[in-house]
Amino acid sequence: MRRVLLTGMSGTGKSSVIRELAARGYAAVDLDDAAWSAWVDADGDPTGARPGKDWAWREDRVRDLLAADGAGVLFVAGCAPNMGRFLDRFDDVVLLRAPADVMLARLATRVGNPYGKCPEEVAAVLANLREVEPRLRAAAGHEVDSDAPLADVVARVLRCAGG
Repeated sequence: MRRVLLTGMSGTGKSSVIRELAARGYAAVDLDDAAWSAWVDADGDPTGARPGKDWAWREDRVRDLLAADGAGVLFVAGCAPNMGRFLDRFDDVVLLRAPADVMLARLATRVGNPYGKCPEEVAAVLANLREVEPRLRAAAGHEVDSDAPLADVVARVLRCAGG
């Protein structure tokens, strides 16, 4: 089984892309879901949501997910402070990127995830765009501009994954 990580900042469309891949029949998991991630102790306030906390992958669950055998492609979406521990388990890493104004507009209007609506969270998103996205870019083998219709973004992701 090929394992493909879709990563990027909040508001770049990771969850939308992973939902669309699942709807098309691909094995697809959103690691930003509470079943796969949890609040952990952290220095400062990296998310702007909870002082002294950060949203990190549940390592035991992610380890088991990535160890599973199967045919086809497993798409996994997420971005977390501990994701570096898993990068060598992915065949491809795809960075989804969008301009800051697009990301903030998406965060302001999305439903089902309250993150990114208060000023502290917006400030954290912008700081992460400056500080974290360059590190994600360095780890990614592919970049996809997600400021496009969802069907186009998914098509580009599938091309990156060899599908």
